[in-house]
Amino acid sequence: MFRTSDIILIAVMVSAAAMTYAVKRDAEEQQTKVRQLQAQIRTEEDTINLLKADWSLLTQPARLQRLVEKYQAQLKLEPVDPHQIVQIQDLPMKSLTIEDLTGGPVAAAGKEATGKDAIVTGAVR
Repeated sequence: MFRTSDIILIAVMVSAAAMTYAVKRDAEEQQTKVRQLQAQIRTEEDTINLLKADWSLLTQPARLQRLVEKYQAQLKLEPVDPHQIVQIQDLPMKSLTIEDLTGGPVAAAGKEATGKDAIVTGAVR
């Protein structure tokens, strides 16, 4: 009735149908994940736009000026003097010595006669 080749072909068709079903199911799951991620991205973009709008409202110069006037006594705010603004190259350079870099006399006092550091730091012993 059935030949061996018929049985083999039926088995191949059944396995191909099962594989097609598995691939289709995986593709649908991936599509669902993509839709969820797209919805999450839209939500995040809406949140970002809302926060930008809030930021622009909170940093309006007229609103800030009213707050400055209202809380000037408590915060002791004063107008900026133009002479307070300088360039970085106008600031004086602090001279560094080797003691500043190594920790000064504390580092030298921690040395034993053998030259090992007697101060234990962290978990190093």
